[in-house]
Amino acid sequence: MKRNRLEKTNAARLLDKAGIKYELIPYEVDENDLSAVHIALQLSEPIEKVFKTLVLAGDRSGYFVCVIPGNMEVNLKEAAKCSGNKKCDLIPMKDLLSVTGYIRGGCSPVGMKKNYPVYFNSSVTEHDYIYISAGIRGLQMKIAPSDILAYTGAAVANIV
Repeated sequence: MKRNRLEKTNAARLLDKAGIKYELIPYEVDENDLSAVHIALQLSEPIEKVFKTLVLAGDRSGYFVCVIPGNMEVNLKEAAKCSGNKKCDLIPMKDLLSVTGYIRGGCSPVGMKKNYPVYFNSSVTEHDYIYISAGIRGLQMKIAPSDILAYTGAAVANIV
């Protein structure tokens, strides 16, 4: 076995099984800067193409996922509205692993413990490819927006 071969994550195996094309792209992790901005710089890509995965809890729906450009903040009112809630908030960081199976800086919309509703910011449709976490720190997936939207069953909404 080659040492430099990229380890397949659970998210990658799920996309393989579904026949979805993607590319695994490693990057250098900075434990002091887990931001998407850092990742975009490492990948030499515009930040608008590097999406981050946020997990929220709604007062009616329970948990749901918002995937937004790395330099943006989620608009909680819009996120609540599109997910059928009156209000919502980001889940506490300490709950991320138990809710999703992922840690901060490695949370992917693919392969969470449960299939939560997923909402991508509408800007996703402006790109021929985007980056999302492959499920671990240090590894991104380069994927066509139409493929990740179809796989996750995501809705597209203005959530930033």
